[in-house]
Amino acid sequence: MLYFARWKVLLIVGVCALGVLLSLPNLFSRSFLAGLPRFLPHKQVALGLDLRGGSYMLLKVDFAQEQHEELRSTINRVRNALLDANIGYTGLKVAGEEIHFKIRQAGRIDGAQAVLRKIDPELQVTIKSDGEGMMRYNPVAIRSRRLQAVSQSIEIIRRRIDETGVKEPTIERQGEDRILVELPGIGNPEHIKKLIGRTAKLTFQLVDTGASLASAQAGNLPAGDEVLPAAAGAGGESAYVVRRRVVVGGGQLVDAQATFQNNEPVVSFRFNSLGARRFGDVTRENVGKPFAIVLDNKVISAPVIREPILGGSGIISGNFTVRSASDLALLLRAGALPAPLTTLEERSVGPSLGADSIHAGALASIVGVTLVVVFMFLFYGLFGLFADIALFFNLCLMVGTLSVLGATLTLPGIAGIALTMGMAVDANVLIYERIREELRAGRSTLSALDAGFKRAFGTIFDSHFTTLVAGGLMFWLGSGPVRGFAVTLSIGVLTSLFSAILVTRLQIVTWLRQTKPKEIPI
Repeated sequence: MLYFARWKVLLIVGVCALGVLLSLPNLFSRSFLAGLPRFLPHKQVALGLDLRGGSYMLLKVDFAQEQHEELRSTINRVRNALLDANIGYTGLKVAGEEIHFKIRQAGRIDGAQAVLRKIDPELQVTIKSDGEGMMRYNPVAIRSRRLQAVSQSIEIIRRRIDETGVKEPTIERQGEDRILVELPGIGNPEHIKKLIGRTAKLTFQLVDTGASLASAQAGNLPAGDEVLPAAAGAGGESAYVVRRRVVVGGGQLVDAQATFQNNEPVVSFRFNSLGARRFGDVTRENVGKPFAIVLDNKVISAPVIREPILGGSGIISGNFTVRSASDLALLLRAGALPAPLTTLEERSVGPSLGADSIHAGALASIVGVTLVVVFMFLFYGLFGLFADIALFFNLCLMVGTLSVLGATLTLPGIAGIALTMGMAVDANVLIYERIREELRAGRSTLSALDAGFKRAFGTIFDSHFTTLVAGGLMFWLGSGPVRGFAVTLSIGVLTSLFSAILVTRLQIVTWLRQTKPKEIPI
């Protein structure tokens, strides 16, 4: 009981000092911290939406539309595969989540199945005896693609928001196809909402100069073509007949910047090596022909190729304003969303409500901790004071850990901290009551202290372990406020084990060595 190795003492004291040091930045303003040397801790606990105020959005990834677009692009591969195999077909189209067609010759059904299955292993091919055929993604592929679309959407949303300068946003998955976006400090999110919601799918496609727009709109659309409307303010035609084949996609872009040309805002872009080679080949082969710059299925410009563009860069013009050119450049740099987003829920929390929440949460925490401190001192005297000191270091360790992790503190998180404070002293109560029992049983001072810590440890560990398991499950299965509560609770369980046992025991051992009391004041 009385023996503490020097390295253990140094470790306990070092951890406590580190906790105090890491938690101190939360007492100062950001401007003050910016003036401190770089080697000092600067990280603070980020305040959540309910404390700081801001905007909350719940978005849904429209996977069905993304899958429909993917099937539309697959149609060209189906058409080419059947033509190369000299297999006649009719009625090739996309209907919902399936590609439908009909094989004209019954004797070529097996051959058609063999050819079509090579297009994409994720597509199931079914052809009936009468030649009616259908292709659709298998269930495993659908689930995998849905999860991938949500993950990719989260990353692109994060890039777009980061470029706007919003600090400490929360962007996370909810369920299978939803994304939670919280923007602390943003009272009017309309501009950011527009940036987030735009798919920003950029493609370069050739205009079919041999097709008549009026004839195509009447239903006589040549195979491999599509009619796309012109974007507002683009000028020229109201719509264009363009080739479905994408010459170069926005995924080949490596940079996009808003700039000026002839005193008008434009967007300059630059391709990677693969995109530059494709763009150069197409422009070389189609000099004198127009090509369409398509953004989200709308033609924003359809310039004529005057000469081959071999440098891998170009200019997008289209009656932009300075703001719209900057927004488009931002969207192109961040990348296109794999699927459109739908806003399911939106709300704003005012800064005054956030300030009220901070005041109420801080007041409740202070009152709770004060009552706990007073209770421990009144019931256990000097040993209660030891527990209160350990409680202080426990709080510092919790706040310091949250600061280092960059965790976002919410009202449920404050509730988790308050609950942990109660759990921390609960461990000391178990130890002290066990010591009292050992003293009443006639044990000596040192023997009672040693037995109290050893025999109470099993109960303390079990209760903290089960709480940690509950916190882990809440973090895994929960979202938003539930996760905030789970994070602070789980961190608090670990720090309270350290403070309630090691820190308290070190204080008692130090007191025993210095005073050598004949009886324990407990």
